[in-house]
This record gives sequence, C-alpha cells and structure tokens, in this order.
Amino acid sequence: MAPTVRIDYIGEERQPVIVIDDFVADPMALRAEAEALSYSVMGAFYPGIRAPVPEQTIDQFMAPIVDLIAETFGFRGCVSLLNAAYSIVTTPPAQLAPIQRLPHYDGLDAERIALLHYLSPAAQGGTAFYRHRSTGYETVSQPRYARFAAALEADVARHGLPPPSYIAGDTPIYEQIARYDAKVNRALIYRGYSLHCGVLPPDQPLSADPRFGRLTVNTFLVGSD
Repeated sequence: MAPTVRIDYIGEERQPVIVIDDFVADPMALRAEAEALSYSVMGAFYPGIRAPVPEQTIDQFMAPIVDLIAETFGFRGCVSLLNAAYSIVTTPPAQLAPIQRLPHYDGLDAERIALLHYLSPAAQGGTAFYRHRSTGYETVSQPRYARFAAALEADVARHGLPPPSYIAGDTPIYEQIARYDAKVNRALIYRGYSLHCGVLPPDQPLSADPRFGRLTVNTFLVGSD
C-alpha cells in the first residue's frame, strides 16, 4: 500500500506536523528487527528502554522523505541524521519523575526534527502537542527558554506538580492543541522544540517485550540552511 501524506499546521504558531500513514512497505520487517535487539535505558528523560536502529534500516526509511522534510520545514541544505532508536515505554505512571509528567521539547533549535514511527499492532495511545498557558508558547527556542523556565517554575509553585501519571488533555499549566492517535505504521514528523508528550491510556500494560509493548522508532534529524 502506498503511503498517504498530509501536513497539518497546528496551534496559533502554525507549526507543521507531517502525518504519513503506511509509512514503510514492510513494517513487520522492522518489528522483527526490533524483537531481536537488546534494550537498555538511554538518557534520563525517556520513560522506558531503547535500542539503536541499524544504519541500513535508517537509510531505507529516510531516503524517500528527505525532500519532503526539507521543503516542509524550509531547509535549503541537507537533512542529516542525529540518532535513531527503537523505543518501548515501560515506566509505570506512579514511578514517573516530575519532569516526565509534563510536556517536553527535544531541543531548543528550530533545525532539530523528530520523526516518530509507531510499530505496535494494537492501539496504544498516541502523541499530543501543547501550549504553555502562562507564556502562550507552543515551542521553546533558545531566546524563549529563560522566560519559559521562570514561568513554569512559578506555575508549579501556584498549581503544584501534576499527579504521577502520563499527561492526558488540558491541565492548569498546559492546553492541548493537537492529538494524533497511535496507528501501526503511522509516522509523525515535527520540530523537536514543539511542546509535546506521549499519550498513554491509564490502564495500558507497559510491557518491556517489543512484541507486546508500546514500540516506536524515534529518529532525530537536523536540517541546514
């Protein structure tokens, strides 16, 4: 089945989100590859485990979409790979660190692009995008960071930390501006400095087994002018 592509422009900042269904021709081949790998914790923020994606695999799914990414996000130069990993959410809500209960951003640079590819065969939540209420920010760039950080600290002092759960919908501090359901072989491509968070149903089992867990490919790219 041929991929279907649409581009949404979300929120007041009208940031593009590329949505591609039937992203790769053989998603089961990626699942088989993922099931054969060893996983471990990588970094302090992702609430789960990861395994690097082999370079030849990345080349196969990136080659058809490089031009689309460059055109959508306004890059005149090349689009380069930073890293890619098979990822499985495993942290129970009650064990989430405070920072993991809030929408996050992947970096402060507009040139950093995230590609999220869902591989789970069953519906397992999705991904949502947010606006920080007190600043109105939907993206956090380097010039915005100091104001955002100070405002967020004041927000937490006023409202308290969110309860130990994965964020779902609006909160006193954040407003949800867009949501995309997880669907097998769906890819989302967006600027990494957009405020976003995974959506996980509260009763969802969080298996560490790639055959049953919330398996995605998380790829990070950088574009150049």
